[in-house]
Amino acid sequence: MQYSETSNINPVFAADVGGSFIRLAFSPKAGELVSLDKVTTPVDDWSGFVQALKTLLNKHGRDHQAPLALSIAGLIDPADGRAFSANIPCINGHQLDKELEQHLGRRVVAVNDADSLALAEAGEGAGRGHRVVFCAVLGTGVGGGLVTDGRLVRGAGGIAGEWGHGPILNTMLELEGETTPLYIPRFSCGCGQKGCVDTIGGARGIERLHSFLHGEERDSRTIVTGWERDAEKPKRTIEVYLHLMADPLAAVINITGASIVPVGGGLATAETLIHALDTAVRSRILRRTDQRVVVSGRFRNEGGLIGAAISARQLS
Repeated sequence: MQYSETSNINPVFAADVGGSFIRLAFSPKAGELVSLDKVTTPVDDWSGFVQALKTLLNKHGRDHQAPLALSIAGLIDPADGRAFSANIPCINGHQLDKELEQHLGRRVVAVNDADSLALAEAGEGAGRGHRVVFCAVLGTGVGGGLVTDGRLVRGAGGIAGEWGHGPILNTMLELEGETTPLYIPRFSCGCGQKGCVDTIGGARGIERLHSFLHGEERDSRTIVTGWERDAEKPKRTIEVYLHLMADPLAAVINITGASIVPVGGGLATAETLIHALDTAVRSRILRRTDQRVVVSGRFRNEGGLIGAAISARQLS
């Protein structure tokens, strides 16, 4: 795959580490990415995790000491490099860069997967040419990353752009044409709080919201498709969804000054949904513009790998 990143730093290995698989790619130079291989992620076994990476690199990079950049589903504390991941518990408490460097014999850079996608979209995707880019991830759950002037913003504890968490959802919605406010409870979140955007914003959240409103179980794809076809119950669900999501996303834009919000994750493929979210958000932000702000991201599958490669070159 070719893209247009420019850098004087040469080859980089990139690994996209998720709860199911580790995917390895090689970037021989800025602007090029070659997918190599994938293996199952040993989520509960640190030794197995290290060995999986070692096996991949021995197979594809034995004679090349290029640095390894990880895009990983977890938080990396920039202060000490310690990691935390709910989906890959074996990495918890480990200083990924330092410890993996010792095991693998090469430089290692670790970046949160949403941050990697943000770097990719800001540098080479839908956010290219914008000074402040906020990338919103709407997948199984909700995540995000913030890039300014081409550089990732890494906050305390590795947390920046995590708009999916924090009790910020409305509980009473006043919908157009309805005289009685609609009560939405603050659903419990996996982070330990209640009322997080993550509880309703991703695919599982849409399903939870639909179940609450209509007392029936439907998968998110069926709900979105039904809304596109103007079916009554899905239409109600997505109307409520857009109200709940547009408020916090508009707040993020007002606070960060982002001029573009590329959306990644599975829901980004539902272009009509992203377009409707953009319309709802632009009616709430302070900056008035006729240009779309919330858009589907460019990268569907390779964003984490591209962003990881960019991060390795920036930090080298």
